[in-house]
Amino acid sequence: MATYVLLPGFWLGAWAWRPVSADLRARGHDVHPLSLTGMGERAHLARPDTDVETHITDVLNLVRYEDLHDVVLVGHSYAGAVVVPSVADRMPHRIKRMVFIDSGPLPDGMSQAEFAPPKERTRNAELVREEGHGWQLTPPPWHQLASGVSGLPDGTLERLVRLSVPQPWATATTPVRLTEAWEKLPRLHVLCGFSVERVRARIATVPAFRHMATESSAYRELPGWHWPMFDRPGELAAILHEAA
Repeated sequence: MATYVLLPGFWLGAWAWRPVSADLRARGHDVHPLSLTGMGERAHLARPDTDVETHITDVLNLVRYEDLHDVVLVGHSYAGAVVVPSVADRMPHRIKRMVFIDSGPLPDGMSQAEFAPPKERTRNAELVREEGHGWQLTPPPWHQLASGVSGLPDGTLERLVRLSVPQPWATATTPVRLTEAWEKLPRLHVLCGFSVERVRARIATVPAFRHMATESSAYRELPGWHWPMFDRPGELAAILHEAA
C-alpha cells in the first residue's frame, strides 16, 4: 500500500480526483485528495491574500496532522509547478516521490504567472481586473477548451462548469521559494500536452524547464487533454499505481 496526496490545479478542488482516487483505493492505497484554500468545498475561504504560501501550508498541515510518511505527492498543472516542490523542499523526509501531471517544477524566484506566454499573461491580468474583482481569475470556457477532446464521460463538462471556482490570483503571482532540499527526490512527469521529445528540446533552450532534466526524473506520455483526471482517469491511476 502506498500513500498518495493529490493536488488539483487552477479552479478545481479534491472533487476533480474522484475517479482516480476511487481507482487507487480499489488497488489498496491510502489516498488523500486535497482542496486547497479557496477551492472546491473550501471556496468560501478565498481571500485576496490567499497565495502560494497558503496552499503550501495546506499540504504541510495535511501531511503533519494525518501523520503521513513516504508520500507520493501528486500535483496537476499549477500545483505541480509550485506547490509540490515547495512542500517537498520543506518536508523532504516525508516525501517518497513527486509526480507532476502535465507540469514541472519552476525554478526558485519564478511565479506561475511568469511561466505563461506574454499574451496569455496580459489576458489573464485583464480578466482578473475586469471580472475577478481585482483578485480572482475566473474559470475558463470549459466547453470551448474541451472542443475535440474525446473520452470525456457524460456529465464531465457540466460538473466542471458547476464546481470550478475562481482562482485567487495571488497564487499565480507569488514566486516560488526553494532551497536544494527537494532536488534529490525521485520525480515522475506525466506528459499530456507535450511529448518527451518536445520537453527535452525545451529543456535545452528555456530556463524554466531546467528542473525537468535530472537523473532522478522519469517521463510517461499520456496524450490527451491537459486534465487527464477527466478524460483518461483509469490510465492515470494505473501510472500513479506504478509510480509507487
